[in-house]
Amino acid sequence: MRILTITGAVLAAIGVFLIVRPPTYSREESVFKMGDIEAKMKQERPIPGWVGGIAVGAGLVLVVVGLGRRR
Repeated sequence: MRILTITGAVLAAIGVFLIVRPPTYSREESVFKMGDIEAKMKQERPIPGWVGGIAVGAGLVLVVVGLGRRR
């Protein structure tokens, strides 16, 4: 099926992007709280590389399945 091949290629491309140039997300956590006083810390964290690896693997599986169903 053509849709599986296209979806797999897009997913693999996104996975490669995540590995090469991982985007970041911000996380805010409370480090100190006493009564009404609270200190928070905001951290920028990159998306782990294994997420991109899983996306590449799943994309390649979809491409292979999509090409195999054509025959």
